[in-house]
Amino acid sequence: MSKPKKYYVVWFGNPAGIYDSWKKCQAAIKGVSGAQYMSFASQAAAKIAFNKEYKEYKGKGLSKKKKTLSAAEKAAYGEPNLYSIAVDAASSGNPGIMEYRGVDTQTKRQLFHQGPFAKGTNNVGEFLALVHGLAYLQKQNSDRILYTDSRIAMGWVKKKRCNSKLTWGPKNKDVLDLVKRAETWLKVNTYKTQVVKWETKAWGEIPADFGRK
Repeated sequence: MSKPKKYYVVWFGNPAGIYDSWKKCQAAIKGVSGAQYMSFASQAAAKIAFNKEYKEYKGKGLSKKKKTLSAAEKAAYGEPNLYSIAVDAASSGNPGIMEYRGVDTQTKRQLFHQGPFAKGTNNVGEFLALVHGLAYLQKQNSDRILYTDSRIAMGWVKKKRCNSKLTWGPKNKDVLDLVKRAETWLKVNTYKTQVVKWETKAWGEIPADFGRK
């Protein structure tokens, strides 16, 4: 009796996507530090998962990580650098109404905010927030670091491309325009800002979080 077919979602890999075999999935995550991936029993379930955040699924599939850290493990992360800004996005539905913002990490004072937009995804919002943060710090000639809790956004920024599967149309033309502007900004600008992963397990929710968990 043959084994039931599985589909594999790669949220952060080279490239991200949905794969219909473990061999293809392995090729997409090979050599990728912090790769995010998981198996699903159907293509439909995989498509739904791909348009959501990995953090909603981690610990439930191929990647079985502890949900909480011990005191010693938390201590190993140290404390976040408060001389920084933090960015985050929120989406009511995926796709759905999306917005993003950046805040001062220490005071939580909002520095910028965009949205809500009628049709976007959390991943797209995280990408736009990160690029907006880079442009903001460059304009301010600031040497502060930039925190994000999205490895996907970090990967997209590194490649200077928003690798979203979101369907574009009249309802989200405003988001597409922002994505194109962000990609262009990454291609024509250089920056020294250090982009750092916010360690949610150790530090709690990122200060820019919209509190919709």
